Amino acid sequence: MLTVEGLNAWWGHAQALFDVSLQVGEGELVVLQGLNGAGKSTLLQSLIGIGPRVQGRIVWDGQAIQAWPAHRRARAGLGFVAEDRRLFTSLSVQDNLWIAAQTEGQGSLAARLQRVLALFPQLEPMLQRPASQMSGGEQQMLALARTLMTGPRLLLLDEPCEGIAPVLVAAMRDALLQLAQEGVTMLVAEQNNILADRADRVLVLASGRLGLLP
Repeated sequence: MLTVEGLNAWWGHAQALFDVSLQVGEGELVVLQGLNGAGKSTLLQSLIGIGPRVQGRIVWDGQAIQAWPAHRRARAGLGFVAEDRRLFTSLSVQDNLWIAAQTEGQGSLAARLQRVLALFPQLEPMLQRPASQMSGGEQQMLALARTLMTGPRLLLLDEPCEGIAPVLVAAMRDALLQLAQEGVTMLVAEQNNILADRADRVLVLASGRLGLLP
């Protein structure tokens, strides 16, 4: 489904990724581990088409997309959940979800909403609440739910369990494992071993270079 060949990335003159190559097959859960500054966020941002200057080849569903803008990649089925969540905090939970739903995703809008509320039942009583009045963990759930409303075929998640309460970490892990069980393809960047024990593969980034966990 996704193939990356010889990817290099720069922030200004500083190189952050060095000749990264990887593949993610349909239905796989691939975990990308590494310390802060290893290049995990840079890699995900490079795949979705925001942030760094890149060189290399990114092939999505048989098409080279490295020259595509981010919105075209999103329309093609790549969904990105950033570490900083990027919610519309002045809008309600429901409005955040409906704005994301105005896309050509898979399934009807009502079916997508029903699905995300089944995954994250904590959000249903908050539908009229401004996103600014949610905890960090609740906002993280909303960020993932909002991306799911676009009907993505591949989820790119940047530290989905970082900095949230342990009870919500457990809920997030359960939701991600449920998605994996349903066959949703995911590339998840994380520092901790939240999902590594259930991943199809674990890749390790160190100083912008990719390795494979033995």
